[in-house]
Amino acid sequence: MTVNYRDDDAFDGTHLDAIADADPYPYWYDDADEPDSNPTLVRTETCDLCIVGGGYTGLWTAIIAKERDASRDVVLIDAHEIGSAASGRNGGFMESSLTHGVANGQERFPQELPLLEELGLQNLNEIEAAIKRYNIDCDYERPGVIDVATDSHSPSYIDELHDDYEQLRSLGQPVEWLDGPAMQAQVNSATYTGGLWRKDRAALVDPARLVWGLKAAAMSLGVRIYEDTKATSLERDGVGVLITTPLGRVRAGKVALATNAFKPLLKRMGHFIAPVYDYCMVTEPLSKSQLSDLGWTNRQGLSDIPNQFHYYRLTADNRILWGGYDAIYYWRGKINIEQESRPETWATLSKHFFETFPQLEGLKFTHAWGGAIDTCSRFCVFWGQAMQGRVAYALGYTGLGVAASRFGGEVMIDLLDGKRSRATQTDFVKERPLPFPPEPFRFIGIQTTRWSLNREDRTGKRNIWLRTLDRMGLGFDS
Repeated sequence: MTVNYRDDDAFDGTHLDAIADADPYPYWYDDADEPDSNPTLVRTETCDLCIVGGGYTGLWTAIIAKERDASRDVVLIDAHEIGSAASGRNGGFMESSLTHGVANGQERFPQELPLLEELGLQNLNEIEAAIKRYNIDCDYERPGVIDVATDSHSPSYIDELHDDYEQLRSLGQPVEWLDGPAMQAQVNSATYTGGLWRKDRAALVDPARLVWGLKAAAMSLGVRIYEDTKATSLERDGVGVLITTPLGRVRAGKVALATNAFKPLLKRMGHFIAPVYDYCMVTEPLSKSQLSDLGWTNRQGLSDIPNQFHYYRLTADNRILWGGYDAIYYWRGKINIEQESRPETWATLSKHFFETFPQLEGLKFTHAWGGAIDTCSRFCVFWGQAMQGRVAYALGYTGLGVAASRFGGEVMIDLLDGKRSRATQTDFVKERPLPFPPEPFRFIGIQTTRWSLNREDRTGKRNIWLRTLDRMGLGFDS
């Protein structure tokens, strides 16, 4: 690929050789045994439940619907191939938090936080059980994650991280506070000054193989799946709902919408979500000596703690996946394949990687790619219904949807079935986030917020713009 970079001090070009030969393609798809494609819908189908969207949310919805009622006739349609969007190209972090972290949960749902944390752990345990039940080979491991503080971080961030530690301890969770030497003993970087190890609350997976395994599980339960079948409209159809596609139609009693970052079929939902692009890279496999120098024997997932944060982990073949930092919103929320490539972000990430691990100088990146995340103003999934309860949706995961997507699907089935559950009685499920403003104010506001968050990361000070957003409940987290 050709690397173009800006003439500023975001990076100095020193580590451009490391990304020069990177394949702009998700590592998870490389040499993978992808499942056979399913047919395109070319006729009219009828079913009890139609699911629109074949990522994690849609597949979990289908599986849970059939597990609860094997006689329920379920059809799932996807505009492209199953798992070709965020579900097949993310970093593979599977966190138990449903609220995008304990701090966000405490800020927005303080009275419900203990229950939400309990439901999140139960959800993660259910995912692990399903992986075993359906024999899904997805390199599942559960080492927990460490939130890392570095010498570049403001003391206020470290104080906030310690507050998280105390909050999690008060909730009875297995957490460990790591000072600088203890953190460096876990993973060897001279930049580390501390860390919060959240044990047993997070797992790591190969995300593509997970989504393909869920597809196979859904089909084994009798779910009919159609690929390259884009839903173009949604309307009432007597006692049910009619979904129109380019070559066919689906008449369904109920509909679950799991389109996430893509343009929603319910137009009013476009005010509540904004597609934001995230980027990551994968190195070549580390040698035994490189692994020995790093330590990292417990193989935890890691992320640092500023607004513009990095996430990173080891893969099954001992590469390092390294991503995050930039979160890019394009004008009018544009989504297309061109946005999946952003060489200037990969150059910045490369620079940051070698600042964190200078002992890996000379290591090359083999893959670099991007994808769209559906974010909302509360930074975590929300639900709703339409057409007198015949349609349900779950949207807005904001980057922590690998595990929360199962919970999202389960709640959608509860809502469609009219089932009262502990989840459906919470404000977390009942309330929706504040909407984003229309364009051009959305674009201007998001760019101003990104600039302000970057400034806070450099100075430790939250400017008047961010404080105003905080008061309005319209903050924007990278």
